[in-house]
Amino acid sequence: MQRIISEHRLDIRGKRVVLKPNLVEFDSNTVINTHPKMVHAALEAFRAAGAADVRIAEGPGHRRETLDLADSAGYFSTVPKFESVFTDLNLDEVTKVNLVRPQSKLNSLYLPQTILGCDLLVSMPKMKTHHWVGATLSMKNLFGLVPGGVYGWPKNMLHWAGIDECIADLHSLFPKTFAIVDGIVGMEGNGPIQGTPRPVGVVVAGADPVAVDATCCRIMQIDPQRVGYLRLAAGQDQVREKWIPQAGEKIASVATRFALLPELESFRLSGSGSGS
Repeated sequence: MQRIISEHRLDIRGKRVVLKPNLVEFDSNTVINTHPKMVHAALEAFRAAGAADVRIAEGPGHRRETLDLADSAGYFSTVPKFESVFTDLNLDEVTKVNLVRPQSKLNSLYLPQTILGCDLLVSMPKMKTHHWVGATLSMKNLFGLVPGGVYGWPKNMLHWAGIDECIADLHSLFPKTFAIVDGIVGMEGNGPIQGTPRPVGVVVAGADPVAVDATCCRIMQIDPQRVGYLRLAAGQDQVREKWIPQAGEKIASVATRFALLPELESFRLSGSGSGS
């Protein structure tokens, strides 16, 4: 994590940082949530880099008892004094924010003060397939910012207004989001909850969530140009691989063919083969 912060030259000294993991459900037989060790590592790394305050925040769309979910997922046992650094975004104070050029059916959103008041939002999703939009990564992870205390559970308003379009709208409200994707063990098949573990062994990070998510899709052998929210957020050409500067391992060396539901096979990256 310290290397990620250093190599991306993140200027966070004296700033307020919020880490937004993906906490959805808990099932000991699979991997649904961002691993707590990764979140703990990020917490310590951002503190060491001079951030004035680093918080962990999430607003699960299924569970009303967020702290019970975090406990089941191992956050209390992994992150020292977890409750003192955690904010339940479902219950946070909110402010109405207007969407300037909405792509969804919404014109505004009520959003938590903890998120609106931070200097850097760090989206930390688990690398997973998604039974409706193909893949759930750093941009889809922003659904957890929308407070259940206002929109209810499971935040169906975002679905009715258009899932891909709402993802693009949330991304437009937080253009400076930094993304760190937990792809050490991802989820394939019927994600984001009922899929099966898929070891990949990667962490994908960057200051452009569209580029990060497009790169993750290619690792998963999913065509990012078939993912609606990526097209909406960036435009057709900008999700093409040639437009994404990349450091670290080559995609081909870590590519892992994620199983897809039959109805999503059209999302498959052409020429991806069987993968490993």
